[in-house]
Amino acid sequence: MFIGIIGLTSCAGVPQAEVDAANAAISGAQVAGADIYLEDEFQALNDSMAVAMASLEEQKSKFFKKYDVTIEKLNAVTEQATELTANTNEVIMSLRSEITATISEVSELVAEARTLISEAPRGKEGSTALVAIKAELDAIETSMNESNEMFQSGQLKPTMEKLSVAREKASSINTELTEVISKYKTARK
Repeated sequence: MFIGIIGLTSCAGVPQAEVDAANAAISGAQVAGADIYLEDEFQALNDSMAVAMASLEEQKSKFFKKYDVTIEKLNAVTEQATELTANTNEVIMSLRSEITATISEVSELVAEARTLISEAPRGKEGSTALVAIKAELDAIETSMNESNEMFQSGQLKPTMEKLSVAREKASSINTELTEVISKYKTARK
């Protein structure tokens, strides 16, 4: 009788269902984009899975196998991955909104800059500078078109990076033009 109990306890089954559930949840988080939009959290999730798998391997090597702690770790990984998937979806929605707002902001800045160009002084150096500024504005618009294509194809992070650069350039141009116009108007008085 004692030998039968030892045989049953030493042959505890590997928690394959929990392993599969954890792997599926991690895959779901990756498909959602956690590895791109929440890189650190996704890495922590993979680290937690590695710890759980190390615990599993440790128990497999023992004569008396006890998977309770391993199952808890795997269930925690599954829960963590599910939460990470939800957080990733929130980050993506927020980023989409931010991109849309930035596109509008940059468009307004470019339109404002084009209006300011018509008010800018056209002296000897002024005309050359205005041609260069117009070329920069054209480049910003090209960049915005590329950003829009990237946005439509789901490349959110690179889109936001490109738009941030465009916003910075457009804002800088507007500031420069406003200062030049202000100085010109002050000097004429």
